[in-house]
Amino acid sequence: MTELTVRESINQALAEEIERDERVFLYGEDVGDYGGLYQVTEGLQEQLGDDRVFDTPLSETTLGGTVVGAALTGSRPIVEIMFGDFLSVIADHLINYAAKMHFNYGDGTSVPLVVRTTYGGGDQFGLHHSQDPMPWFQNVPGLKMVAPATPYDYKGLLKAAVRDDDPVVFFENKQRYEVSGDVPDEDYTVPIGEADIKRRGEDMTIVAIGGMVDVAMEAADELDAQGYDCEVIDPRTVMPLDKETILESVKKTHGLTIVHESAQFGGMGGEIAAEAADEALYYLDAPVKRVAAPFTPVPFAENLEQSYLPNADDVEAAVIDALEG
Repeated sequence: MTELTVRESINQALAEEIERDERVFLYGEDVGDYGGLYQVTEGLQEQLGDDRVFDTPLSETTLGGTVVGAALTGSRPIVEIMFGDFLSVIADHLINYAAKMHFNYGDGTSVPLVVRTTYGGGDQFGLHHSQDPMPWFQNVPGLKMVAPATPYDYKGLLKAAVRDDDPVVFFENKQRYEVSGDVPDEDYTVPIGEADIKRRGEDMTIVAIGGMVDVAMEAADELDAQGYDCEVIDPRTVMPLDKETILESVKKTHGLTIVHESAQFGGMGGEIAAEAADEALYYLDAPVKRVAAPFTPVPFAENLEQSYLPNADDVEAAVIDALEG
């Protein structure tokens, strides 16, 4: 094991996959010479060559079209969209082409591509560079979405995404690049579609997505000091969702709180709550709670942005309200 940051774990995963398979290459705005806006791809062009890691003009429309075309011709491209907010620009390519071609042709056609992108607030980048766009794509059959939380999961899931035959959107939380943790030295992957129980407990199931896993863990520690034993589940993959792990936990704890950074209305929390209502309603001893952002664009001002983002106090209050309300 070696202790790596999330940034280093992504960098290693990219280098190893590009070296492992001659069909894999990485491109996007500033990923080559500059090493990426957050320096995630630093040194890769020098290490692997400018035919495997290269820069492009500022044109997300072109990136979306070319990544689908390259995948259809036998490559396994990885494209970086600098900010997840701009996934809306390539949405047509992802939703109407990449996600549907397997079903459209029925001849085994696959579109093995990875779209890496950042998401989330905390940098005062405002309403056009701070969104969590996962809900935009959660209702697209054929598209997989990954949102890890730890260096181990970032590396293992990115390698799994590159080797997957379906299109995968890989979400990287901007505030977690410096988070560190142990990562195996040998080659490994983390299965797409398999949740991880980050903390075991008996009184409440907390499902936290991506950057909210650390928030949920902090809240669980605070709640433990008050006598509430919470289980924290990290889905790791938003789509497909490992609902079996979530429902089994709900049947044990008899409570469910969901935490995500996107707006509460129309967010993943509503879908998870509906699954619990369908299949575990009579196990619930309290209303399902959702902790998420308000239904408004991400504000610029630091104090307003911090108020907008869910935090451990919000999770703690929601859990206590459910258990004591």
